[in-house]
Amino acid sequence: MIIVPVKEGENIEKALKKFKRKFEKTGVVKELRRRQQFDKPSVLKRLKMEHAVYVQQLRANEE
Repeated sequence: MIIVPVKEGENIEKALKKFKRKFEKTGVVKELRRRQQFDKPSVLKRLKMEHAVYVQQLRANEE
């Protein structure tokens, strides 16, 4: 459960913005969207490899 403490006199829009940020960080919506569609294990493996190559290239460019 997400709890957003609201200070006295604080704007409600500001509190909503805090709530949205905390909710986004939990990853609930992202997980829900991921579960709506089945991906074959081979596709997941390929995506994981592509991501690893991408990260490796980024790190190589940093140095």
